[in-house]
Amino acid sequence: MPKIVFHYFPVKALGESTRLLLAYGGEDFEDHRVPMEQWPDFKPSTPFGQMPVLEIDGKKYAQSLATGRYLGHKYGLAGANIEEDFEIDQNIEFVNDIRAKSALVQYEPDAAVKAKKHEEHSKNLYPFLLERLDQMIKSNNGHIALGKLTWADFVFAGMFDYLKMMLQMPDLETKYPSFKQVVDNVYSLPKVKEFSDKAPKTDV
Repeated sequence: MPKIVFHYFPVKALGESTRLLLAYGGEDFEDHRVPMEQWPDFKPSTPFGQMPVLEIDGKKYAQSLATGRYLGHKYGLAGANIEEDFEIDQNIEFVNDIRAKSALVQYEPDAAVKAKKHEEHSKNLYPFLLERLDQMIKSNNGHIALGKLTWADFVFAGMFDYLKMMLQMPDLETKYPSFKQVVDNVYSLPKVKEFSDKAPKTDV
């Protein structure tokens, strides 16, 4: 059995999907939650100076989507061919685009600029993106791609609370019940639920 350590901050954000996938795969992994005050000392040991990092037998790998894709293939949550993998990649990259666009607003240091950007995006950008996402999930029977459970569902479910925070939409699942369907499909899986019930509770 390989020794697996997952390194990330003590939040869900971009790391929870890997934790959920490892739990789904039945892996006995070390969930190393790096406190912010320890991050400067730990940072030089990461491949690209950022987390999350998945360590397998001492070798460290980075990038959350690449990690999700790897674990998806490992646990039978990928496509049956390159075209199906293409669809998974396309759809989860779209989800990640929404996250990235909202992150540019959330992490804007100037409060006035941040407020203006949020207002503009809430009026002119977010509704279009979220409607497309809603349509995409509905057309896939409550999943991100292929009409079935794939690793992309874990990415979406893991980052959902973080996404709500960045969009400043705490009732996002009320507006779009399909989003909650994806989240529930993942968190209701027995091994995932067992892990989640025992894991430290975080807001995002």
